[in-house]
Amino acid sequence: MKQPLAYVHPEAQIADNVVIEPFVTIDKNVVIEAGTRIGSNVTILEGAHIGKNCKIFPGAVIAAVPQDLKFQGEKSIVKIGDNTTIRECVTVNRGTAAKGVTRIGNSCLIMAYVHIAHDCEIGNNCIITNACQLAGEVVVDDFAILGGMSAVHQFVHIGKHVMIQGGSLIGKDVPPYVKAGRLPLAYAGVNSIGLRRREYSNEKINEIQDIYRILYQSGLNNSDAIERIEAEMPASRERDEIILFVRNSKRGIMKGYHQG
Repeated sequence: MKQPLAYVHPEAQIADNVVIEPFVTIDKNVVIEAGTRIGSNVTILEGAHIGKNCKIFPGAVIAAVPQDLKFQGEKSIVKIGDNTTIRECVTVNRGTAAKGVTRIGNSCLIMAYVHIAHDCEIGNNCIITNACQLAGEVVVDDFAILGGMSAVHQFVHIGKHVMIQGGSLIGKDVPPYVKAGRLPLAYAGVNSIGLRRREYSNEKINEIQDIYRILYQSGLNNSDAIERIEAEMPASRERDEIILFVRNSKRGIMKGYHQG
């Protein structure tokens, strides 16, 4: 349902039951799938692909060119999955030659005034709270929650099922299943409440806590701690995910709370 006061480029591909409110601008090379609602004064620029049953609230700008001086006008896109809500005045920039796509997964909640820069990858079921600012090429894995007004340095990787305190400055990678807080950002325990809500057993949560006791409370450096985890903890999906995350971290992981 298109309002006569909206502008939709004739080459845009809009499903029949998409709701478009007044004063919306939709450029060419845009795809919007069935059941999505576009609120008033939303701007959707070239290269946006928005999935089914999304809600985009007034004032959002999707697929603006990157705020990256290296960008040379190359073709790139924004890809937003199904059932995702994007609240007021969110900005999501297109990718660059680095990855070519900025991606937001399914069933995410992106709250008001969030900025998601070029080439970011947001997983499924993530919550990014009001006024968070994500620099370029940030990766946020499934079920992560970022507290309001947090700022994420470029190239940072935030693991799955993470809970980050509001107002955090995130300059190091945050491994999966943990809570993070304080200044500078530090390990604050396992996200046990979030894991229980997602039907992790007490035994599995205890296993994850034992892994992080070795990583963050044994006094070992990361390499030695990982070797000890491999030697002492039985193999499991969660153990191996944590080990792989730490070994693959390019920026290094955040510090533990015992490290002053």
